Amino acid sequence: MVDDDDFAALFEQSVSGGGDRSSGKRLSPGESVQATVVQIGRQTVFVDVGTRSEGEIDVHELQNEKGELTVKVGDRLRAIVQTGGDRPKLVMRFGGSGGIGDLELALESGAPVTGTVTKAVKGGLEVQIGKTRAFCPASHVHVAYTPDISIYEGQSLAFKVLEIRDKGRSVVVSRKALLQEEREQKGKALLEQLAEGQIVTGTVQTIQPYGAFVDLGGVEGLIHISELGHGRVERVEDVVSVGEQIRVKVLTIEPGDGKVATRISLSLRQAEQGAGPAQAGSERKVVDAEVVKVETFGVFVETATSGGIVPTRELDLPPGGDPRRAYPVGKQVRVVAIGTDDKGRTRFSMRRVEETEARANFKQFRAKQSKGQNKRGDMGSFGELLKAKLE
Repeated sequence: MVDDDDFAALFEQSVSGGGDRSSGKRLSPGESVQATVVQIGRQTVFVDVGTRSEGEIDVHELQNEKGELTVKVGDRLRAIVQTGGDRPKLVMRFGGSGGIGDLELALESGAPVTGTVTKAVKGGLEVQIGKTRAFCPASHVHVAYTPDISIYEGQSLAFKVLEIRDKGRSVVVSRKALLQEEREQKGKALLEQLAEGQIVTGTVQTIQPYGAFVDLGGVEGLIHISELGHGRVERVEDVVSVGEQIRVKVLTIEPGDGKVATRISLSLRQAEQGAGPAQAGSERKVVDAEVVKVETFGVFVETATSGGIVPTRELDLPPGGDPRRAYPVGKQVRVVAIGTDDKGRTRFSMRRVEETEARANFKQFRAKQSKGQNKRGDMGSFGELLKAKLE
């Protein structure tokens, strides 16, 4: 590595010695830019950001927990402008120093800051951003409601600065705002790939009398109540539950116009029709299981060989039935495997047990019937040969 001052002097010589960089762009604090690593010094990494002189990033910004450098010459990375000028100073993410100047720039530009959650309190999370203590309200911790926010204690997370008051003595940040922005970006990418007829996995977000809204990973679709089951469904909550992961078929995609969001129609019923052979019932076996946990979206069970989940819609419950009362922990039940979810867990069904047994019994009956016909056919052929020989 060269000395940082020597390398900076070489830059100045290259600029004044004929290299035409006078037309380089000027950067504003808080701006997010693409940077290419051109040289690594002892304490500074020099990057080309299209300005008159190379930008500078402190080495520690690009080191891992072991102090090892994570970049090399030629690598491209995304950085944030801390200070502009002829030799811009850049950071990977605001919050390293925790100075009020950095936080004010982050507030103006919308750039994310990094902070460590030090404590969960009744109203939210206390966050340490460098030398500054900030507060993240409970409603801004996640996009979805999180009943126990203490799970974030000790974690280093990214936040968006919402408000700075009293000269930095009161700083309010939001993790939810960043997650929503990421969700919108993922949603745009998903819409470019999503097509009618696809079978996709989603998470039930909300339930309405007319259907269920499902998050597909950045965009939402609606399963109309008529597409929830093969028979008549009286209540949506009898089939699916909020938080449950399900496989659905994309029926229609109606692009929005900016004012109206894209409308996506989904079907749970047709997704089950399109399941593979192992899910269609051809190789299913009824097994004994024990209930080990009950959630709003299903019942967890264990068999002699494996464990898995019985989604709410696959429980053998009457309309309006309570899973917790019907299937307390420890209860012995009979289930049949119908596939796996996106987490690799086995999905079981209780309501399909009777159907599976009926299919198996019928298959055995047909096999015996076919075997009997073959035997009669063999005896008939033997009798005919014997008669012909005697004649």
